[in-house]
Amino acid sequence: MSETSSLPWATAPAAGNAIGLYAKWTPALDAKIDAALQRLTQANIEHGDGLVQSSSLGVEDMVITDLIARTGLPVSISTLDTGKLHTETLGLLPKIKDRYGFDVEVFNPVADAVIQFVTREGEDAMYKSIELRKACCGLRKMEPLGRMLKGRSAWITGLRREQSGARGDVAFDEDDGQGRRKISPIADWTWAEVWAYVEKYDVPYNPLHDQFMPSIGCAPCTRAIAVGEDFRAGRWWWEDSTKECGLHAKS
Repeated sequence: MSETSSLPWATAPAAGNAIGLYAKWTPALDAKIDAALQRLTQANIEHGDGLVQSSSLGVEDMVITDLIARTGLPVSISTLDTGKLHTETLGLLPKIKDRYGFDVEVFNPVADAVIQFVTREGEDAMYKSIELRKACCGLRKMEPLGRMLKGRSAWITGLRREQSGARGDVAFDEDDGQGRRKISPIADWTWAEVWAYVEKYDVPYNPLHDQFMPSIGCAPCTRAIAVGEDFRAGRWWWEDSTKECGLHAKS
């Protein structure tokens, strides 16, 4: 990943529109779009009904949903509603329906398990220790993801190599450690290219991106980043740990 001084938000003003701040069409982007479309088409050929887009509803995943729509591929789209998402994030679901005609399948955590956890540990358990934060992620993300991927042979993600050091070697197609293929069709795109695509094709996106939240998760665990901070610094900012919840951990 490049030095923070070269990140697109490192010299950004206090407020603004994400497209205006970040979008920059590069000479390589046309070829990258074609390559991403080819990867999605090939994944559909190889996996058919076994393929699903696991969308976080972040801008990268919205770009992939747009690419799927442009190809006309019959790829299912699913997301996780942890019970702690921002209103703005959930507001994208009707926008996807209106824009693309897609019904996004929503997977929720097991209600009784969440109630028991909150009763025992409190609503603010994630702030008390890394172990409790990971336990919360396990209940609200990992378990529903397991149900989402049950019976699937491949899943599509919005991972990019630029997002963090831990994701610097993300492959376009790799084993997820559970016998499935994990397809990341825009792994080589830059942040500027993602927003250039959003601008050109008028892709719906989470308005929280306009508030300097490049990486958006659960509301209690996401904040805006400051000038010069790492892309994922706003996730679990109180921890000195790898900024991952386990969804994309390598076995």
